[in-house]
Amino acid sequence: MAAATRARVAHLLRQLRRAACQCPTHSHTYSQALGLAPSGKTTDYAFEMAVSNIRYGAGVTKEVGMDLQNMGAKNVCLMTDKNLSQLPPVQMVMDSLVKNGINFKMYDNVRVEPTDRSFMEAIEFAKKGVFDAYVAVGGGSTMDTCKAANLYASSPHSDFLDYVNAPIGMGKPVSVPLKPLIAVPTTSGTGSETTGVAIFDYEHLKVKTGIASRAIKPTLGLIDPLHTLHMPDRVVANSGFDVLCHALESYTALPYHMRSPCPSNPITRPAYQGSNPVSDIWAVHALRIVAKYLKRAVRNPDDLEARSNMHLASAFAGIGFGNAGVHLCHGMSYPISGLVKTYKAKDYNVDHPLVPHGLSVVLTSPAVFTFTAQMSPERHLETAEILGADTRTARIPDAGPILADTLRKFLFDLDVDDGLAAIGYSKADIPALVKGTLPQVRDAVRPHAFRRSTKLLEKHGPLGGGGLRGEENPGLLHTREQLFSSPMGGASLPYLYILP
Repeated sequence: MAAATRARVAHLLRQLRRAACQCPTHSHTYSQALGLAPSGKTTDYAFEMAVSNIRYGAGVTKEVGMDLQNMGAKNVCLMTDKNLSQLPPVQMVMDSLVKNGINFKMYDNVRVEPTDRSFMEAIEFAKKGVFDAYVAVGGGSTMDTCKAANLYASSPHSDFLDYVNAPIGMGKPVSVPLKPLIAVPTTSGTGSETTGVAIFDYEHLKVKTGIASRAIKPTLGLIDPLHTLHMPDRVVANSGFDVLCHALESYTALPYHMRSPCPSNPITRPAYQGSNPVSDIWAVHALRIVAKYLKRAVRNPDDLEARSNMHLASAFAGIGFGNAGVHLCHGMSYPISGLVKTYKAKDYNVDHPLVPHGLSVVLTSPAVFTFTAQMSPERHLETAEILGADTRTARIPDAGPILADTLRKFLFDLDVDDGLAAIGYSKADIPALVKGTLPQVRDAVRPHAFRRSTKLLEKHGPLGGGGLRGEENPGLLHTREQLFSSPMGGASLPYLYILP
C-alpha cells in the first residue's frame, strides 16, 4: 500500500514537471544527488544561486543616500504606500536623500496586495519620471510594485503581459538592463528584498500571478530592524506566517535535478529551480528563527531582539525560496486572497477587503504537508521537530500528521483565523477557488475529478465540516477541491502546482 501511494505521488510529480510556468515543480524532497552532464538529459543537472546584496544593522537606512550617490544616481523614484509615507522609515530615507543631495520624487500610491491596474499606474509614473534609480520602502507590495515599475520603464515598448508568467502572460526572459533598485523592507515576511519575484492580482481573471526573473531583483536590500517596531501585532503574525511557509515549502520542494526541461541555454534556467543544498541551509536556519522568535515578536512590540531576528529570517527564507521555489501553500493562496469578498484583516489600514498574503498562505499548510510527507517523510519530521514536536518515537508513515498537528498548535498559539470559513468562504465558493488555481498549471484537471469532488464535498460538509480545529477526513482525497474543503489539515491534495 505504501509503495503504491508513493508511486502515485511520484506519477503526479512527473505531471507537474510539464507545468507552464518556467519554475520548478514543488512537493517532496529526495536525496540531493549530484546532477549529471547535460548530454541527452531531460531534467536539469545544475542549479545556481542569485540574491541581492543585503546589509543589516539598526539604523542602516541612513546610508541609502550615500549608496545612491555611489551609484551615480541623479533622479530617484521613492516608492511607498500612503500609510508608510507618514511614518519614520520613509522620513529616514528622505532625510538621507536630502543630506546627500539626491533629487527624488515620491510615489505613495502603492496598493497593499497590488493588482495589474496598480502595477500599471506605478509603471506610468516611472516612465514619465525618467528615473535613474529606485528606492522601495515598505513591505512586499511596495517592493514588488517597484520592481515592476523599474522593469517596464526600462523596457517602455513592451506590452504588460510580455513579462508576466505563463500561461496568463508570455513569460518572456528579461534581456534589457534595469536601473539600480534599493529595497528597504519594513515588514518581516516576503523576503522580497532578496528575490526576483513580483506578485500581483490579475483582476480580469481574479487570480494572482507575477513576474519571476533574476533581472528584477533589487540591487541592494537594507535590512533595518528599527523599522519592525512600527508593525502592529497582526501584521507581525501574518508576515511571520509567510516566512514560515517560505522555509517549509522551499525545503520540501522537488529537487533541482528532477525539474524539467533541462534548459538549452542558461538564460532560460528559471529563478525557481527546486530544492538544492544551498537553499536548504537558508530554509532550515530561517525555520529555526521562526520557531524561537515569532511568538515573542507578536506578543511584545518592544522586543527588538525577536523582531530583529524575524527581520533576518525573512531575508534568509527569501534567499532559500528565491532560488528553490515554493509549492502548494503559496499556490492555494492565490484564489484565497484574490477572491476575498468582505474580510478585512485586523491592523491593516486599507479601503478594500483584504486577506493578508501570509494568512492566505498558512491556512492550508497542515493539509498541504499531510500530503507532501509521503515523498519526503524525513524532512517533514525534521521540520516538525524544529517547530517543537517530540519525534523520538515517531514512525515514518506518521510524518505528515505529526507536522500538521505541530503546525496547528503553533498557529493557534498565534491566534490564527480558524480556517477558510473564518475569512468568509463557504462550500459554494469552492468551484471558484478551484478555478483560481487552474492558471497555475498547463494540464487541465480531468472533468470527472470535478464531479467526484462535488460528491466528496457533499459528504464531508462545507469546508470540511469545520475550521482549523475540525476533524480530519480519513484517507487521501483526490481533487484540488478537497484541499480547499479540508479543515486545515484534513484532506490532502495530489494535484500539486507551482508558483509563477
